[in-house]
Parts: sequence; structure tokens; C-alpha cells
Amino acid sequence: MSRRKLLFYTHGLVAGGAERVFARLASGFSARGDDVVFVVDYDAQANRGHLDASVDYRVLPAGHARGARALARMLAQEQPAASLSAIAVSNLKHAAAALLAGRRSRAILGYHGFYESEPERLSNIGYRLTPQIVRACAATVAVSHALRADLIDRFRAPPEKVVAIYNPAAPEPFPPALGHADLAARPPRLLAMGRLVRDKDFATLIGALALMKTRDAELVILGEGPERGALEKAVAAANLQGRVRLPGYCADTGAELDAARCFVVSSLRETFSLACVEALAHGLPAIVTDCGGPPEIVNAAALGAVVPTGDAAALARALDDALAAPGDPAARQARARDFTLETALDAYDALIERLAHGAAPGASSA
Repeated sequence: MSRRKLLFYTHGLVAGGAERVFARLASGFSARGDDVVFVVDYDAQANRGHLDASVDYRVLPAGHARGARALARMLAQEQPAASLSAIAVSNLKHAAAALLAGRRSRAILGYHGFYESEPERLSNIGYRLTPQIVRACAATVAVSHALRADLIDRFRAPPEKVVAIYNPAAPEPFPPALGHADLAARPPRLLAMGRLVRDKDFATLIGALALMKTRDAELVILGEGPERGALEKAVAAANLQGRVRLPGYCADTGAELDAARCFVVSSLRETFSLACVEALAHGLPAIVTDCGGPPEIVNAAALGAVVPTGDAAALARALDDALAAPGDPAARQARARDFTLETALDAYDALIERLAHGAAPGASSA
């Protein structure tokens, strides 16, 4: 395949799963030999380490209107084989720039979150304009089938233009194989990760711990956010101070996963879950709520279990079962390999090539 020019655009490489994914995709295409430009509204360093030095990193001028015009000029000058954006406000500006530059047939939008996760005003407007901007551009990527269905059913996005491509979430390097006996010998520790916000519903998880029959089970929740105070009160109200830890943000999640016996996603809504794939890669059973994307990852009984959202009793039963019989890590590690960077690059590559030949995006590549 000949060397192509690809342009990636998002608001900034701030701390966040979508931003990390986008940086990894850009770096992956660069490693494959493409000429990659990565464009942001402002310089941020939290996920800059995931962007390879071979990628041409550019910052747009300040101001949404000025930035969109500058992006349009860049698209017209660079003539990329494809331009890709992620996050609602970036999708809106990308669509406008592609129209101005006459490059709509090569513009690919990317949705990583549900509408409820976009409270910022311009992002909210961008999401509500989904039907218009999806029609205006060549293709739209949703990071799960649940999100694709939501864009189509709730926001009237044309189905023929929306594809599902899973995130590259398997850690690199991949964790070593874990034995059944090694996992079963660990303390009965549950691990959850995510911002301390209402959508993660850690309050129900704390309530589930109080209901569990495994009385020596402990819970570690990695993350920081505005719900910390409310969660600490919930822990105290349930007399779980010695069994729940809220250590805040953790850079080395691998070490925490290697100390846990079970992973849990208690969210009310979740489009994917990078942490869930990471947990499977470390061999852990994953207990997840029926909140969107995670059940697509945990799609077999050998991987864990799916329970209703907001149901502390059902969650408690599933967690008790997983701690009592954590099972064989091999199937989980095999499932995690379905979400490698190379797999995601292949799916995006196929989409870009379809557009280059004037073909329809296709229903799904996930």
C-alpha cells in the first residue's frame, strides 16, 4: 500500500480514554508508514506520551471560528486520504471545516460517549446536530454497537453511514499468562476504575459490597472526581470503612489489576470500557452492568457476568460467585486480544479504503 496522508483532529490530548485511543491510532498509522498529522485546539500533555514523535503535531489558533477556518485551510492544502475527528465539539468543527474545504467525502467523525456525557455547551450542540453532520460527512465511527444503535435510534443518524469499530484497548506489552490457581489464591479483592461521577454508579457498588456474603471481600475504586464526598459518606453509612479504599487516580493500573481477584463495572451508561478490556488482559473475571458497551466485551460466561444497572442485590450475587470461583484466566486473556491496536487499525484502514473507492462505509467493522 502506498504512503498516505491522514489527518487526526480532536480538542486536545487531555486525560481521557478517547484522547488516548486517538493518539494511539495516529501513532499506529504512522508506524505503518502513513504520513500522519495530528491537530488539536490547544496543547495538553496528559496523553501526549501516546503520540509518537513521527506524527506531525499542530495546534490551531484560539477561538472556535478561527480554529475551524484554519482546519479547513489545512484540509484543502494537505488533501488527506482521510480526516478523522473524535469528541462531539471536534466532530462539529471538523464537519464545518470539511464542508468549507470541499473534503466532506473523506471526513470521518468519531463518537466515543453517549449524549449525557457531553454537558459542555458546544459539545451538547454538536451532539444534537448529529443527524446533519453525519449526513454531511463520509462516515461516522461509533466505538460500540450500543452507541451506534443510540446514534441511529435516538439521533436519527443514517444507518448506512455509521459503523461500529471497537477501541484499541489491549495493553502493550500484553500481560503474561496467568494460572487458575494463582488467581484463586489472591485475597478477595474487587477492583473498579473510573472518574468518581454519577454515571459510574459506585454508590450501588458500595451498596452491593454491604450485601455480599463474602464478608472479608474488599473493594478498591481507582479514580477521582466530584462524587468523592458522597461516596465516602456512603462507605461510612454502611460501616465499610475498613473494606473500601478510594486511593484516587492511579498511573500504574496494571499493578492493581495484578493484586485483584475480580473486576467490576457498575456504570449506568458506558459506551465501551477500556478498563474492562485491560482487566480481561490481566485474566480477571469481569462483572459488568447492562450499561451499553461492556456487555459486548463480556460476551461469554467464561469472561464474567452481566447484571442489571442499579441492582445492588444482583451485583452482590455475581460478585460473590466470581470471588468464590474466579475461573480460568486463559479465555479472558484470549478475548482481550480481540481489542489490540492492530485489529483497530485494520478496521479503520478498511473503512478509509472503502471511502477512497467511493464505496459505502458499511454497517459494522467491530
